[in-house]
Amino acid sequence: MRFEVVMQVCFWSGALLLFYTYVGYPLLLAIVGRFRSRPIRRAEMKPTVTVIITAYNEERDIRTKLENTLALDYPSDRLEIIVASDCSTDRTDEIVREFALRGVRLYRQRERLGKTAAQNAAVKEAQGEVILFSDATTLYNRDVLRALLPNFADETVGCVAGRLVYVDPTDSGIGQGARSYWSYETFLKERESQIRSLIGASGCLYAVRRSAYVPMYPEACSDFLIATKMVEQGFRAVFEPSAVCTEETNRRADKELRMRVRVITQTFTDLWRHRHMMNPLRSGFYAVELISHKVMRYMVPLFLLLLLASSIALAPYSLFYALAAFGQIGFYAAAALSWLMERRGVRNRLLALPQYFVLANLASVIAFYKFLSGERYARWEPIRESAGVAQTPASTLSVTTDGGNR
Repeated sequence: MRFEVVMQVCFWSGALLLFYTYVGYPLLLAIVGRFRSRPIRRAEMKPTVTVIITAYNEERDIRTKLENTLALDYPSDRLEIIVASDCSTDRTDEIVREFALRGVRLYRQRERLGKTAAQNAAVKEAQGEVILFSDATTLYNRDVLRALLPNFADETVGCVAGRLVYVDPTDSGIGQGARSYWSYETFLKERESQIRSLIGASGCLYAVRRSAYVPMYPEACSDFLIATKMVEQGFRAVFEPSAVCTEETNRRADKELRMRVRVITQTFTDLWRHRHMMNPLRSGFYAVELISHKVMRYMVPLFLLLLLASSIALAPYSLFYALAAFGQIGFYAAAALSWLMERRGVRNRLLALPQYFVLANLASVIAFYKFLSGERYARWEPIRESAGVAQTPASTLSVTTDGGNR
């Protein structure tokens, strides 16, 4: 086969795979959703609820988080709050103990084993019929429980995920990129929930039936794996967009990259250990969701490499391929320029999306290498900006903060 033909096959294969990953899959969800929607039977209910807040060295934010949680619009006699401290070495535990008279319980790990292990241990201590998982840096709207809980009236629902709204008081490029990315993710969550089940939740806001919770191995990405654990038991994980929480974005590329590498490495482990769930004969459309939303998303760097290499190889033969190569090189140059400008304290919103796109795919490459090399993440180090910028309480924010399309 001629070299030119081989390169053309590579180019169009990469283009089609990339198109399906970012455009084709959302279109597939929209089409399937029109003919195969699974409505949720909702009803007013007031089960006992345990809020589990996992924390490691969160002295900056834990007091605000506890005040926010205690202010939730839910009967106090049906609400339990547990802070699961993963051997914090700062004042986190001391601050939590100050809230003991207000009903807040501290569970401190005997050994630092990571977030997922802390969650597992705290669930054993919990008395609630529903467990709500949260992070110390996340602020909830007051009505978050009243929005989440009616979904559990449907006996097929094992997990309900809320909507995370990212905020960035500094309006940084990385923050803008994260918000745009999350708006796209939220669109997918809404469609996946409508058709079959979510494939993952926002780790700072998801609730699980206590009877359906399954302890997970320490290196698991618990907020991703929880959905698969529900589907394995015959339940589904659903999305509740009216249950809103807010959290500040990372504002620096290096911190965002570290966070994404950690999460994706954990997700690779989860996908490998549950690869049987990617068999459509076993899990039906959920397998299509896993492959399309996760596996193919993490393969995007390969598709991009195919596109770039083949278009450069074909550039001497065709103006079209030369323009395609030039466009790709320009896109990556824009991302590099945005990174350099950020390092010098210069913001450019126009270049934020190219930078974030490249950062996200670079994280996939690094994470895949770490996964293959056997590196695993169980413990986590909070990635925090300086304390000079305070979070905005969720109750003061409009639910359209992130663009209004969630």
